[in-house]
Formats: sequence, C-alpha cells, structure tokens
Amino acid sequence: MRKTFWMSGLLLLVLGFPGFAPAQDGKPAKPAAKLVDTIPTDKGDLVITFLGHGTLMFQWNGKVVHVDPWTSQADYAALPKADLILVTHEHRDHLDLGAIKALRKPGTAIGSSLKASSGLDGAVVLKNGDSKDLAGIRVDAVPAYNIEHMRSPGTPFHPKGEGNGYVLHFGKVRVYVAGDTENIPEMAALKGVDVAFLPANLPYTMTVDMLVDAARAIQPKILYPYHTGDTDMAKADALLKAVPGVETRIRSMK
Repeated sequence: MRKTFWMSGLLLLVLGFPGFAPAQDGKPAKPAAKLVDTIPTDKGDLVITFLGHGTLMFQWNGKVVHVDPWTSQADYAALPKADLILVTHEHRDHLDLGAIKALRKPGTAIGSSLKASSGLDGAVVLKNGDSKDLAGIRVDAVPAYNIEHMRSPGTPFHPKGEGNGYVLHFGKVRVYVAGDTENIPEMAALKGVDVAFLPANLPYTMTVDMLVDAARAIQPKILYPYHTGDTDMAKADALLKAVPGVETRIRSMK
C-alpha cells in the first residue's frame, strides 16, 4: 500500500550537526536538525539526509557522499567530511566552493560536469553517458537539461549536454539524483531505479505535470521530489498517487 511519509524514518541528529536549539532570552528556538530516511541495501543501510534545496547527503557502507553542497542549506563544517562530492552543474546554488572546501579531506573524490570543474582541483569530469568508480561507488552521469523553460528565447536555463544527473549504485540499490532538468526523453532509458530525486522548481526545472510524467517514465520504487521551491507539493502529491508502483515521499526540500 502506497503511503506518503512526512516523518517516518525521522532522526534528529543532535550531535552530528546543529539540532533544536533551546529558546533563550525569550526568542523562539530555531529548528536546525534535518530529516533523515533510511533505505536498506544488500550492503547495509543507506542513510539519506535532506539538507534542503538541491543538496543531499548519503551515508552508506562507511562512505559519505555529498551532492551539490550549498552553504545556505547547512553548516558543512559540522557535517561529516566527504568521501565523495558530486556537482551536477555550475550554477551557484549547486557549485559552492566554500561548502566543498569545508567538506574536503585528504582523499576526497570529486565528480562534476565539465563547466563546474573549473576551480575544483582534482575533479573528475563526467560527461553525459560516462560511468566512473569514485570512492568505491559506481556513478553514472546522465543528461539533465531544459526543453521548454528558457532564460531568453532559444537559451534554456540548462542547455543540453552541459549538466549532469547522477545514478549512484549503493550495492544493488540504484539512486537517481536528477539535477536541474525537465522530463527529458532520456529518462525512459533509466531502468531499475530504486530511489529517484526529481526537481520541481519553476521556472528552472519541472512543472507538477512534468514531474508526474517523469515518474511514469522512470518508475522508481521510491520518489522524493526535491529542489521544490514554491511548488504546490500537496497538488503534486495528489497527482503522484495516481502513478502505479511508485511510492512518493514528500520532504522539505525548498
């Protein structure tokens, strides 16, 4: 039976990074802890931390993976250092050199699109269609681009061939982080996706109808809409319930 979860799998990581601070001087407490979900895999649990916007943290098999870290979403100095950092494209809310510096340690691997690799010392450039083993995790770079939404006539917000989505292989569990994209035809070729993160943030990514179309094309077992901005997620949730075989989980990812 499909369910939409707001709080299942919630962990409040009070010690790992800032938690719910007590009220002081009459000021309200500020919730800074993040939602965490756990997905079982054949090689241990995959722990997903929803940091906000388009940035995520995965912990699995002793590895820490950060995707598109952005300092507006978290205190990265207080988070676990990265074994792997993935950057989908060069826009400032996805490529933050300060966040990457805070997360790097000796041996940290970085995978990025070509345009995002400038200034990322030692980054492995991944083009659409490339597959690499980074920090012991297979990473497939897949297309991410706009067809309809344009910065100006003929100039899409995300041109084809420049940005990446990523399929990460955590053992036998495949996790698709789409990056900034619309419901592009290449999504139909993504077979066997267990968990998908699909963006719905106008005007840069998908409308709710595009999101539903992408869910139908990919057929992930679990779908997390992310990078959602001001999208009406109640409407999105209602429409996604009509997609058979896909469990939608709504998290706060503005």
